[in-house]
Amino acid sequence: MELKMPKLGESVHEGTIEQWLVAEGEQVEEYDPICEVITDKVTAEVPSTHAGTITSIVVGEGDTVKVGSVICHLDTEEEVTHSNAEITEEKDNQSSHTQRDEQEDSTSYDNLRKNTFNNNDVETSQPKNNGRYSPVVFRLASEHNINLSEVVGTGFEGRVTKKDIQKLISQSSNQDSSDKQTQFDSTTDKKEDVHISEGGDSIPVTGIRKQIAQNMVKSSTEIPHAWMMVEADATQLVQTRNHYKDTFKHNEGFNLTYFAFFIKAVAETLKSYPMLNSSWHEDEIKVNKDINISIAVADENKLYVPVIKHADEKSIKGIAKEINDLANKARNNELTSEDMKGGTFTVNSTGTFGSISSMGIINHPQAAILQVESIVKKPVVIDDMIAIRHMVNLCLSIDHRILDGLLAGRFMQMIKDKIESYSINQTSIY
Repeated sequence: MELKMPKLGESVHEGTIEQWLVAEGEQVEEYDPICEVITDKVTAEVPSTHAGTITSIVVGEGDTVKVGSVICHLDTEEEVTHSNAEITEEKDNQSSHTQRDEQEDSTSYDNLRKNTFNNNDVETSQPKNNGRYSPVVFRLASEHNINLSEVVGTGFEGRVTKKDIQKLISQSSNQDSSDKQTQFDSTTDKKEDVHISEGGDSIPVTGIRKQIAQNMVKSSTEIPHAWMMVEADATQLVQTRNHYKDTFKHNEGFNLTYFAFFIKAVAETLKSYPMLNSSWHEDEIKVNKDINISIAVADENKLYVPVIKHADEKSIKGIAKEINDLANKARNNELTSEDMKGGTFTVNSTGTFGSISSMGIINHPQAAILQVESIVKKPVVIDDMIAIRHMVNLCLSIDHRILDGLLAGRFMQMIKDKIESYSINQTSIY
């Protein structure tokens, strides 16, 4: 039977095979993960829909295919019972075919095992993995003289994964970095060839970085961007947050961040200005009923945009909890397609990195993105007197097909008013 590229999220039409977790000729059970797939919204493992044997892998690692495209073929257990003789012959062919796939530069499967195994150690020591290795694991182990029998497998049922091998290579890189001819892109967990030249290194663009690039190009070329920035006095916000933060952390177990206050203000303002919560669809503008705030979460070189759904219905505490939960999921690579879909407006906390002004690229097909910059103490004039206040810049990018300066300006003024109205006595955290 054919296994196809599944749909991993709303408006997701294609995916890239990041890593195969099985090899041709390998037995799998129903729901066993067979490969890792990345899209512009999520990284996920694709499970097998049936138990059986992988007979052929159609799509290579790094290749991008449309949703519904065949990625591999599987002989199911039902098909096996129809012809035991055919399956016996097929297994022999698969075993031979798997060995051929694991060759690199005419190096045989047996030679790879000689290069990567100490047979005496295997026989006399407790196995550290299940002894089943994909072609890419064999290749990497051979290239870096790694004894696979000594590698602790962290994958399914003790399988040695590519990440296990890369971890060992990374640990030893300080000792023999001068001998290395390759480096591994931390964004994609894939090995990338590095081409050395007088001008520097050249690293092919693959994986999540490629997906981000494609999405950004699509947004910047299809959407006519316009920008606006306002400055808000966040002095009372700072006082309010500082008043609650210690007891909040003690009682709730997570931090009360400034970002939660900003998202609350944006969500409430979107109810008054629903056009900012819309999207362009060819010959019509879709005004979204739900207010689902996308937030940018970075982890090393990876960028995720999970969604706080129905943000207008949540308290500041509820928003803070979702920010914490989604950030932890991103760091642990546990975000699902459900976490990523349905966003209607994006808020980005660029101030985390010390930025005071930036122009965000809109998260296609949304109508706008708001950048929340650093809160900075600075002198300002109040009633003809100089005072030291906590000020913050709010930077808005809009789709000029949908929004004009007047509506955007009113939207930003209301957010500014809400930020400046936060106070210890009048603001409810819960």
